[in-house]
Amino acid sequence: MLECREWTRAWFEALYGPGGFFARGERPAAHFRTGPLVGPELAEALVELLGRVDTALGHPSELDFVDIGAGGGELAVAVRAQATGDLGRRLRVTAVELVAPGELAGVRWLPEPPSQVKGLLVGHEWLDSVPCQVARMESGRWLRVLVDRSGEETLGEPVDEAAARWLRRWWPLREEGGRAEVGTGRDAAWAGAVASVLAGAALAVDYGHLRLARAAGRYPGGTLAGYRGGQRVRPVPDGGCDLTAHVAMDACAAAAQGTGAVTGTALVAQRDAVRALGLAGDAPPTGLAGEEPLRWLDDASRAARIAELCAPGGLGGFGWLLQTTGGVPVPDLLPPLPPWRP
Repeated sequence: MLECREWTRAWFEALYGPGGFFARGERPAAHFRTGPLVGPELAEALVELLGRVDTALGHPSELDFVDIGAGGGELAVAVRAQATGDLGRRLRVTAVELVAPGELAGVRWLPEPPSQVKGLLVGHEWLDSVPCQVARMESGRWLRVLVDRSGEETLGEPVDEAAARWLRRWWPLREEGGRAEVGTGRDAAWAGAVASVLAGAALAVDYGHLRLARAAGRYPGGTLAGYRGGQRVRPVPDGGCDLTAHVAMDACAAAAQGTGAVTGTALVAQRDAVRALGLAGDAPPTGLAGEEPLRWLDDASRAARIAELCAPGGLGGFGWLLQTTGGVPVPDLLPPLPPWRP
């Protein structure tokens, strides 16, 4: 009989333990499409945001860009390439990943976030991979969901008081059989990352949900999923697939605010944020195709890539949780935008 464990432990070991999905060299890019893989435009937007952070900080002699959960380093490399001139000369790019894929020019790798950051810290599709405890509502109580390597589940003891308190506040579901992913670990991870930013901003970019939708029962079965080869598969903690779950972005925001380090907070949709950072994505005039066909092709390709980043039912629906520190006000970085509604 296979050993049953809490999902938190099984999830982590399935990704990073001996023979785990990422431990053996798999990269998210091989299994689902992410913003950095669409093209250079996401990095353009982040370099624009980084430039605004730089201005707010008075152009320090050294400026950080930290990419947490960097995967294969695609975003870190793209930002390094897009940051030119004086900004590029002062920029220090750090990629944080438990299993580094190898050396990349102009990028340093660390297994955990640096303790002090002055600049911009980004967690792009990082929090969704931070393992969570899974709980199920039975007879009015949240019980731990245990799982073995085959993916077979059983119910365990009631969740501890910290998890129960989190669920009461952030996922107040009362339907029998309802499931939830407990976000305490993610809250702590994000709060710690934000607290490391002595001055500047921290940005989490991810798919997620809000308390109102959770309380309304919009996610009765939770959101835990597996991905392999570009396809969504059954979440089995055997090292054969990536494991992710949607992020309770409002809970993460509140956890960081609780550290006392946060100056301001904005939670907006990616489609609104990238446009506010200068990516208009207007299609080129049709007449240009006859006059300058190569330029038209380049402009049309760029417009298509921006459209993918802004697609409401896709990447454009991602939440951007921007939190500033060190006295930097959010309006210096982003104008007022509609609140995120996933």
